[in-house]
Amino acid sequence: MCSFSWTPNSPNHQKAKMLVLLAGIFVVHIATVIMLFVSTIANVWVVADRRSASVGLWKNCSDGSCEGLLPYGEDDALKAVQAFMILSIIFSVISLVVFVFQLFTMEKGNRFFLSGATMLVCWLCIMVGVSIYTHHYANGDRSGFIQSHHGYCFILTWICFCFSFIIGILYLVLRKK
Repeated sequence: MCSFSWTPNSPNHQKAKMLVLLAGIFVVHIATVIMLFVSTIANVWVVADRRSASVGLWKNCSDGSCEGLLPYGEDDALKAVQAFMILSIIFSVISLVVFVFQLFTMEKGNRFFLSGATMLVCWLCIMVGVSIYTHHYANGDRSGFIQSHHGYCFILTWICFCFSFIIGILYLVLRKK
């Protein structure tokens, strides 16, 4: 009779744990990329409290139409935020591709240094971009709204900031077993 033992230290158990960990990191990384795309593209960084209007990185939206130009659209600070958010998307996608490449080509026992370093560059780009936006535009004074609050894109960006840091550190310490 063949018996299958499943002990915490068995090789099969170790492989299963590693697969679950890698799958979890992969899913969080994909979610981070998607959230970065949404937060950069959508125009809901600051929302007016009294009327249906919002401001993003690209357009000024009111009453369901995003045809209005930003009053501060030519500011260097806004252009820097746009550039850093686009760079964060690029580095996040590169990190994901490098991770998948390393997953299938890297020898066992090595760490995911390249994908971790690339994700930390993404984290740095998010930090710089959202910090500039927070300093210059997040209070809503420049948007022309009397009363406003942060939109979901602004909040998503800060969530991506946290996720990209965690993923980057996990990649750096993770060994392929």
